[in-house]
Amino acid sequence: MDVYEAVASRRAVRAFSGEPVAREVLERVLAAATQAPSSGNLQPWRVYVVAGEPLAELKRRATARALAGDPGDEREYPMYPAELAPRFLDRFAAAAAQRYAALGIERDDPARPTKIAALNSEAFGAPVVLFCYLDRTMGPGQWGDAGMFLQTVMLLLRAEGLHSCPQVMWTMYRETVSDIVGAEDGLVLFCGVSVGFEKDGAPQPRTGRADMAETVSFVGG
Repeated sequence: MDVYEAVASRRAVRAFSGEPVAREVLERVLAAATQAPSSGNLQPWRVYVVAGEPLAELKRRATARALAGDPGDEREYPMYPAELAPRFLDRFAAAAAQRYAALGIERDDPARPTKIAALNSEAFGAPVVLFCYLDRTMGPGQWGDAGMFLQTVMLLLRAEGLHSCPQVMWTMYRETVSDIVGAEDGLVLFCGVSVGFEKDGAPQPRTGRADMAETVSFVGG
């Protein structure tokens, strides 16, 4: 699979088969991803790879919190800005409606927030979740570095025939995650990334993207 095919086929999969992922594959992907760029070569990320019984226990605890209507732990960073311009709101609303309709959750369902939280806390059936942390002393540049690292990981996973789903939702249950992974002091949870093989027959919505003219300007040349 070349890089263009990996980019084109990567999407946030929300239905995994549960088939185990070999540790050597994960090690190969994460070793290669160390070549991702980072300003000053700080490599500010710290990743915990969770599978097996520890992941099952994490899912049990997080799902119990979700079904109980637990609003989650105090956020350490905002998921979105307080104010979004109309063009961003339109993209967000369209993607959310498509995403959860494919999972059988309608927009006007009063139990929608609980159902969404419960699906997320099960990692959509994935057998592995990577939890990416950063040191609290890091700034916006290093958070951008972490994004480049995770995109590299997700493209390498496609090269291995695997799919993924980045989930900022896990920050809602960051204390539960920390209990399971034993995160070092001084780290802040950026997100989780569910990893696995896509479930056969699952809906495969592809979220639309803005036309390149809306996001790219060519100057000179």
